[in-house]
Formats: sequence, structure tokens, C-alpha cells
Amino acid sequence: MTPPRLKGWRWLTAASLLLLAANLRPLFPSMAVLLPELSFNLGLGATGGSYLTTLPVLCMGIFAPLAPRCAQRIGIERTLWLVLLLIALGTALRGASGIAGLFLGTTLAGAGIALGNVLLPGLVKRDFSDRAALMTGLYTMALVGGAALAAAATLPLTRLFERHWPFGLALWAVPAALALVAWSPFAARAGVGRPGSGPRLLPVAGLRGDRLAWAVTLFMGLQSSLAYCVLGWMAPMMRARGLSGTEAGLVTSVSILLQVVACLLTPLLAARGRDQRWLAVALTATATMALIGMVLGPRWAIWPLAFVQGIGQGGLFALALMLIVLRSGDSHVAAHLSSMAQTTGYLLAACGPLLLGLMAAWTGGFQATTGLLAALGLCTALAGWCAGRNALVRARAHQPA
Repeated sequence: MTPPRLKGWRWLTAASLLLLAANLRPLFPSMAVLLPELSFNLGLGATGGSYLTTLPVLCMGIFAPLAPRCAQRIGIERTLWLVLLLIALGTALRGASGIAGLFLGTTLAGAGIALGNVLLPGLVKRDFSDRAALMTGLYTMALVGGAALAAAATLPLTRLFERHWPFGLALWAVPAALALVAWSPFAARAGVGRPGSGPRLLPVAGLRGDRLAWAVTLFMGLQSSLAYCVLGWMAPMMRARGLSGTEAGLVTSVSILLQVVACLLTPLLAARGRDQRWLAVALTATATMALIGMVLGPRWAIWPLAFVQGIGQGGLFALALMLIVLRSGDSHVAAHLSSMAQTTGYLLAACGPLLLGLMAAWTGGFQATTGLLAALGLCTALAGWCAGRNALVRARAHQPA
């Protein structure tokens, strides 16, 4: 039986972890809903907007390999404290100093998000192995909940403050700073070796030669590419269809909010199934076809399709994170598989929103991008079929010499 003191600390850990997770996505939709204003005031143009939308996803791939190294050197808890510091500073900076601050701040926050993305599955595997499905669902809900709030609130708050777009970008540094304060006791506790502080991460051998690990990596990257097309371009897509900026932000927010429901249910379904192959295919088809319908279908169908798209997209994201846990033998393998999946995966994911934006700029609209979305959906379904088979990756943790 768990002592009450340790049980209470575990609940605090879970609550702080969810608050941390909620700060890993507002960067994306808050920028997307303000993209027309940014382009007009800073002279970005369609191509510059494509690069800006892709930059944080690219950073997530570039900086993800640093997460296991930081965790090995200073521990997971202290690395996550650094994550929140980078997000708070980067988010505040992107609202200052014009175009230079925008790109530099986005890079800093993207680096922080990269580290956080990698370490959260390993932390769940380590501290909540008996509740892995529930905790994966809850922290994925927190991730998409933060994104939904940013999509819905950024433009109204910006207009409330006399259309001052730098405020709309920088205000999301406030919840990151609050999460930083909440996580500080865990970072301090881990540093003094008290009972309950987690061990440092061990190296893992054999991961990059494993086919299943590569299938998980491809599934993570491809579904992320579709997800960041949604986060980065759904609002501009809807504005191009004639919706107002506020309504386009609400459509995006509702779609993301529906992801919350799928994020909670999908890990539970995935954990109970013999494997996850058909679940991966069904969720991919749902998310992809609904998004294509929002671009090509009648305007009256946009809202119901936003509901359907959110359910499919949220389920895909939760399943990708859950597969990292299910395919790993222990928390060390889970953290390194997460790093591999999110390093290679997010570099792959960056191609989706970049190509979509460039294609829209070249063709003068979003209709031509539906072919790209269909191809992306097909590849995601194939990767999910391979990653969904019931097996463990052939990798093991070892003590360094």
C-alpha cells in the first residue's frame, strides 16, 4: 500500500505534469490565427508565413536529440524545468523586437517544446506505469486543451487590446511562467536525492536497428505532419473560404477541443486491444477525409467536419504517444524511443505544413493541397499498420562503462 505522503506527492506530480503539458502547444495556433495580421504588419508574404509556421516543428526535430542527454546529465525533472523556462522566454520574446524577435522567440520556444515532448512519455512510464493509459490520455488532453484555448482566445484578446498583435503572441508566456513556478519544487527535490526523486536516464542499445522502432517513428512523424497542417493552416484555410478571423479561430478551436475526448478514450482502447493496427487506420482515414472535406466541401459542412476531424486527429496523436509506451520494455527505452520518434519524426513532420503553405502560395489557394493531404493520410495509415502490431522493440538499457 502506498504511504499517504508519497501518494499525495504523486498526485501533485500528476497535476504539475498536466499543467506542463498544457503549455506545449499554444505556440502553434496562437500564431496561426494571427498569420494574416503578421503577414500584413511585418511584410512576411505567403512564403514567409510558410517558413514561420514550419519553424517550431523543425526545431522540435532538431532539438529532440538533446533531451536524453540533458536528462542523463541533470535528471528529467530539472530538464523539464528548463523546458518551461525556454517556452516562457521564447513566447514572450516573439511579441517583441519585430520580425527578429518573432523568429528567435519561436526558435527558443520550439526548442523547449522539443525537450518536453521527448521526456513526458518516459516520465509517465517511470512514475505511472500502473496507470500508463490513463495518464497518457490525461496529458494528451492537456496538450490539445492548451492548443484549443490558444486557438479560441488569441484573436478576441488581441482585438480587445486594440488589435495589438504582439500582445496576442506574448500573452501565452504567462501560463508557461505559472507552470514553471509549479514545477520548481520537483526540480529542486530531484536534485537532492530524496526518496521519490527519479533516477537519471540510462543509455539504450539496439534501438536504431529495430524495424518496429522505425515504424513507430514514421507513424509519429506522419501523423504529426497532418496535425501541424491543422494547427498551422486550418484557420487560414477557413479564412480563405470566407469565414471571419474569429469564426475561423473558433472552428479550429472546436476541432482541437474534440481532440480532448479522443485523447482520453484512445489510449484506453489501445491498451485493451490485442494490437492497434485497425485503430491506426480508422483514425487516419477519419482525420484526413474530414480535413479534405473542410477544404473542398460545402460551407455548411465545415462545422460538422471540424467535429469529425478533431476526433480523428486527437485519436491519432494519443495513439502515437501510447505506442511509444506500449512498444517499450522500460522507462529508459521509452524515453529513447520517444527521442528517436520525435527527432526523425518531427523533421519529417515539418515537411507537411511547409509544402502545404508553399503549394497554397504557388497556386493561390488551398484546393490543390488536398492531394498532398490524401497522400499524407495514406502513408500515415501504412506506418500505423506496421507500428500497431503487438511486439516490443528490441532494445535494452545498460549502465555506461
